[in-house]
Amino acid sequence: MTKKIKIIIAAGGTGGHVFPAYSLYNSFSEQKYNVELITDSRGYGFLKDHKNIKMSKIPSSPFIKKNILTIFVSTFIISYSILRSIFFLILNRPKIIFGMGGYSSLPICIAATILKIKFIIYENNLIIGKANRFLLPFAKKIFVSYKELEGVPNKYDNKVCLIGNLIRQEIINFYETKKDNNNLDTIKILVLGGSQAAKIFAEKLPLIFKRCKEASIPIKIYQQCIKNQNDQLSMFYKNLSIDYEIFNFSSNITEYFSKANLAITRSGASILSELTNARIPFISVPLPTSADNHQLKNAIYYEKKSFGFLIEEKNLEIKLFDLIRLFYEDKSLIEKIKMNQGQYSDKNVFQSINMLLEKIIDEKN
Repeated sequence: MTKKIKIIIAAGGTGGHVFPAYSLYNSFSEQKYNVELITDSRGYGFLKDHKNIKMSKIPSSPFIKKNILTIFVSTFIISYSILRSIFFLILNRPKIIFGMGGYSSLPICIAATILKIKFIIYENNLIIGKANRFLLPFAKKIFVSYKELEGVPNKYDNKVCLIGNLIRQEIINFYETKKDNNNLDTIKILVLGGSQAAKIFAEKLPLIFKRCKEASIPIKIYQQCIKNQNDQLSMFYKNLSIDYEIFNFSSNITEYFSKANLAITRSGASILSELTNARIPFISVPLPTSADNHQLKNAIYYEKKSFGFLIEEKNLEIKLFDLIRLFYEDKSLIEKIKMNQGQYSDKNVFQSINMLLEKIIDEKN
């Protein structure tokens, strides 16, 4: 029997890094590869209930410069993580490594550089992240979701490979398998805050939905929030007789995709690409504190493509009610967005990766 080629995928931190890694893991596992996922405690928390995944934990930390103590502690953790990663790679000796971006992919990729193991980095935002920017000179290739990616020096253009967005196969196939909800008499709004949920959404959006109720706009709310907001939100919607369903973080997001005809969401690259592939019209609200303001860049890109609308968080109270009312009064707007979204698909992403990967593995250097 031919021994399977060993691949390590490194991802942690937010769901925006972890879930593309999980999609990649599943794709590789179905083929001729022996795959293992390296993650940190936060990443492990997202995937701990998935029994079909081989996973190891290596602690990681961003470089925190608040004061001398945080600099010392974060430097120690990063150094320890690199050392752990070196020993891990010596014991497992993979053929290639995928770094999925973010601080948690740094230690394993630095260790790979020291041990002369090929690694690829993945960037799904429209501006290259700090970790990937640091790793780019040492990476074999950088797989990117968008040709419009900013921040890659011209001298590394030969490393850039456009593949599309790494999203789950069930999301890619979602629109073809679901029963399309053409009934827009009720605006069924899915509120998503990213893997951590958006505390601010639970504070600001209910008051806007109250205005919708007072304006006789029929709505139903499916709202993601953090657990300690469950009771407060439920009581608010019950008192207003607004039809609602509250949920906390869910990896089975397609359950809610099938119920909604409009989404309000943060502007992470993963969720915007998922909503576009699933043909769910959306209003994206970028996280103002996102690194390099990358969520705003993501939201601007998708709005220019007419895949959704953009409202900055500071303008939520001013603009959101009017936009929901516009959707209700002119239902063709939602249909137009869905038609535009239908021009885009990431269905070939795994095929593209497989073709590129075979060439990279076969290369001598």
